[in-house]
Amino acid sequence: MATAAQWIEGARPRTLPNAIAPVVAGTGAAAAIDGAVWWKALLALGVSMALIIGVNYANDYSDGIRGTDDERVGPLRLVGSGLASPAAVRGAAIGSLATGAVLGLVLALLSAPWLLLVGAVCLAGAWFYTGGSKPYGYSGFGEFAVFLFFGLVAVLGTQYVQALRIDWAGAALAVGVGAFSSAVLVANNLRDIPTDTDTGKITLAVKLGDTRTRTAHLVLLVIPFLLTLALVARTPWALAGLLAVPLAVRANSPVRTNRNGLELIPALRDSGLALLAWSVLSAVALWLGT
Repeated sequence: MATAAQWIEGARPRTLPNAIAPVVAGTGAAAAIDGAVWWKALLALGVSMALIIGVNYANDYSDGIRGTDDERVGPLRLVGSGLASPAAVRGAAIGSLATGAVLGLVLALLSAPWLLLVGAVCLAGAWFYTGGSKPYGYSGFGEFAVFLFFGLVAVLGTQYVQALRIDWAGAALAVGVGAFSSAVLVANNLRDIPTDTDTGKITLAVKLGDTRTRTAHLVLLVIPFLLTLALVARTPWALAGLLAVPLAVRANSPVRTNRNGLELIPALRDSGLALLAWSVLSAVALWLGT
């Protein structure tokens, strides 16, 4: 039976920057148009964290019962390792997603009820990433989904529920956060190319191949800093986002030096840290520039 520490590890806490960063960025964008509502920001954070934990457990469950994790290179998987039953992990996934749904319901009803439809799409996207008979994560669409849900939807949704409108600066932050989040998944899938190929999991990395996946990781890390330069049109404070460059360089180091397997895990960690740093710096910059 899995211990509490193993359940926490199975939730993949290293992915939490992907949940925290879009809410920080969206709140900064809302503050820039004098629309920040801090209790709504906290509700949005709860939704985002519950969803990403739910996605991680759902991924663990679905990959585990398919046998995709039988030869695992990366961090612990509960089902694949046999530490937890598929039913238990599925229950954890459903519980986490349900928590996100309840918090999202409250936020939507207090902001704009039509957001319930967006929430339903997000829940479907979370489950069918690796679940169902034809999971889109097995067809090379994982990075697109991450860009959409943890970039555009999460950032602009956070800005909208607070300010009840969005603007071009919020959209720029959404694209930047989406690019960083996709870079995290690209690094993960680069590491897993050999095992994913063997198990028939056709990720974008499997489609692109090793060399082009490494190039994609670099491109995704560069995009947010180009957007930083564009945000200078809103406020010179936006240049603070460039302070995250060293983290991005460190994140790309194992990728550009042709590391493989476990040696690529720091690329995941540092891509997430670069995402969080850039989001915080950019959000504060927009707030200071009001």
